[in-house]
Amino acid sequence: MLKNNAGKFFAIFTASLTMAPQIAYADEGIHTHQLIEHFLPDALTQEPTIVDCTLSNGLETKCFAFTINAQPVGFEIGPWCPRSIEDGPDKGGIWIKDGEVVDVDGKFIQSLPEIYNDSNWQLYHEQTGKVRVTDTQVACEAAARPDVAEEYQNYCVECSISYIPEGQTSTLIIPMEPVKRDNFEPRIARGLPAGISFNGLRLDQSAPVDAILSAYTIAAFDDCGGHVNPHVGYHTHIITDCQAKVEHDASEASIIGIAMDGYPILEPLTEAEAKVTELDECNGRVTEGIGYHYHAGAPASNQILPCHSGLTVKSERRP
Repeated sequence: MLKNNAGKFFAIFTASLTMAPQIAYADEGIHTHQLIEHFLPDALTQEPTIVDCTLSNGLETKCFAFTINAQPVGFEIGPWCPRSIEDGPDKGGIWIKDGEVVDVDGKFIQSLPEIYNDSNWQLYHEQTGKVRVTDTQVACEAAARPDVAEEYQNYCVECSISYIPEGQTSTLIIPMEPVKRDNFEPRIARGLPAGISFNGLRLDQSAPVDAILSAYTIAAFDDCGGHVNPHVGYHTHIITDCQAKVEHDASEASIIGIAMDGYPILEPLTEAEAKVTELDECNGRVTEGIGYHYHAGAPASNQILPCHSGLTVKSERRP
């Protein structure tokens, strides 16, 4: 049983069943309509709305539309880049290196040539110790694009939430009930989300670490695993302890959000649990009481979900 289940959206879902086509739903587990009431206050700009949608195999059905702000609720975002090589971990965020989460502090910035065995790294001014940070909107946009402008190579990339226009929102469309795929989908396409958290936070795909490093930049995450994109606002590529959690009697792990196919996403397995827990290609499994669900990847994996095992809403950008 979900804890704190107020049932405020149950009437919406029940009424919608008469409108939905007859679909062979995936299983009897916990799905979107049972999870939407667990979003934190103000995590959504309005109550989820029911919309017509077409899934990736052409199936027409009903979905929920979740509209979120550019900034999540429930935790403070930042910092990302230290300003001096003397700064400690409290002045910067985190990064992923060789399967580990490391602090982006002054020592890290100073040690980049040794860390990556490349003398071309130079993210700070040798005479002053000041770190080269993209501290304007122009610099942020130039360094955050796939082909980093040459003048912004060797920068710690930081984009402020203040660069996002006031009132900017984005809408994620998720099936009311999951429909299982015949086969696992390919890796989720770059730029498309894996799901949404109860904080109203967009859960994105793996950060393009290789592309970032190839421009001698570090696009640091904050301690909550996210950073700001000038187009979508704050989003996360890894799951940390910042996300709101919903406990469930049938699982020691808590539910943190909803995948884009409607299945629940649970927090990452511990290292010990991961050794004895068998997950499928999409980090999913079936357990009694919850049904099919995902476990987010460990923070150091730079991957929340590798794929979706259920159908998602059709998109021109999705394979």
